[in-house]
Amino acid sequence: MTKRIITIVLKTLGALLALVAFYILCVLLIPFYEIKAQATSDPKTVETYILTNGVHTDIVVPIKNNQFDWSNVVPFKNTTSSSTDFNYLSIGWGDKGFYLDTPEWSDLKVSTAFYAAFWLGESAMHCTFYKQMTESKDCKKIMLTEKQYADLRKFILKKFDRDASGNVQLIQTDAVYGTGDAFYDARGSYSFLNTCNTWTNKALKVAGQKAALWTATDFGIFQHYQ
Repeated sequence: MTKRIITIVLKTLGALLALVAFYILCVLLIPFYEIKAQATSDPKTVETYILTNGVHTDIVVPIKNNQFDWSNVVPFKNTTSSSTDFNYLSIGWGDKGFYLDTPEWSDLKVSTAFYAAFWLGESAMHCTFYKQMTESKDCKKIMLTEKQYADLRKFILKKFDRDASGNVQLIQTDAVYGTGDAFYDARGSYSFLNTCNTWTNKALKVAGQKAALWTATDFGIFQHYQ
């Protein structure tokens, strides 16, 4: 009986290791397949960006243009500074536990990682205001047409959770990263298959831009914008 139990345990561990290896292989290889940008003859007039901090990626949009004013959705007053002289809004979606409880990798707990990986945690939107954006290896400008921007805007707005009055729901927390950011409740569940970078990659597809077929990492996106 003992030998049989040991055999079952070893086979189970072997299967789990095989699944982990397969996942890692997918993470490394699938992002190299590029989804091409949609061809369009319309003028590209809306300046947007993709931004990464080395782990998380965000979509950066102009706070206000002739199409939309994001400050009506994400008020300046919800930041520590309450400053109103910003020009851009960076928006990212991810696991609430990671965002609020893990400001640095050294703060990561096994429980946080487990809940995030297996659809057990809640999600959040991280919104950060910027006065200016500067292109670099971690920040790439993308010009959109009016329609592409409208599609992107609708995609982002659908991810915010809302109260009975239709307003986005601010997360009351001191775990902000600076004086110009805030967190909001979001829809959807984070997992090892659906990460913050997967969401950004989907946003690029919706906006008709270059993207990976699928990616869990920021590299999977940015390699197509080098």
